[in-house]
Amino acid sequence: MRPELSSVSPMAALLGAAVGLVLGLTGAGGGIFAVPALVFGLGWGVPQAGPVALLAVGASAAVGSAHGLRVGLVRYRAAMLMAGIGVAVAPLGTWMAHRLPERWLVGLFAVAMMVVAARMYRASRGGAVDTGNAALTGDAPQPPCRLDPATGRLHWTRRVAGTLGAIGAVSGFASGLLGVGGGFVIVPALRRFTDITVHGVVATSLFVIALISAGTVANAWWNGMHPGAQGWMFVAGAIVGMLLGRGLTPHIAASRLQQIFSALMAVVALGMVAKAFGA
Repeated sequence: MRPELSSVSPMAALLGAAVGLVLGLTGAGGGIFAVPALVFGLGWGVPQAGPVALLAVGASAAVGSAHGLRVGLVRYRAAMLMAGIGVAVAPLGTWMAHRLPERWLVGLFAVAMMVVAARMYRASRGGAVDTGNAALTGDAPQPPCRLDPATGRLHWTRRVAGTLGAIGAVSGFASGLLGVGGGFVIVPALRRFTDITVHGVVATSLFVIALISAGTVANAWWNGMHPGAQGWMFVAGAIVGMLLGRGLTPHIAASRLQQIFSALMAVVALGMVAKAFGA
């Protein structure tokens, strides 16, 4: 699983910075750009790009979640549950990734990107990304995972644990199969099934991504994956991009940002389809 690297190019760092920037600004979506960046930008195959992409996404997510941990935004009990189940399920996705034909793997990745793009665009049009709290109001049904008004913490029940565990399992499988951090699963799921604030969802998502990525990368490393010089440049660029994205977040309109990212994601997904079935 070691990519063949003939030379070191600044392009790896620039691509990593772009991925980290998107992840820092949105808490999701950056990871799903990482594999296409390595495939199109550096010419790697999807099975080889996946573990390196996860390493970059996990490292940058760990840096991005540090602030959330300091200020108490991360729901660490929920994050640990989701990550623990995600790490346990991720090897199944990795096993399947190495047994699917390359073009089908790329096609699945493109479908995932289109789904994320559509959800991101709908959220931006509905104004959901600008709200300060994900709690539902009016006559809408209450989410199954709710915060206790007295403590500000999740009110833990068997249903809450099952819901969060399922989110972790799906994100872990996606991490292993497609080499993504799972934020494109975690963020919309937490927005739908909990009343955690938007900032809390993003911070918790980054923490889960960091934990799941660490477990998946450790498994890949054990089986012979090493990033190489370009891979490490990609990782370093992603960390720098994450720091920049987190700094810019308060100064950029979230809805406009999500519309731009969703359009870009759709274009990249079409490129992946062309690569898989048209090239």
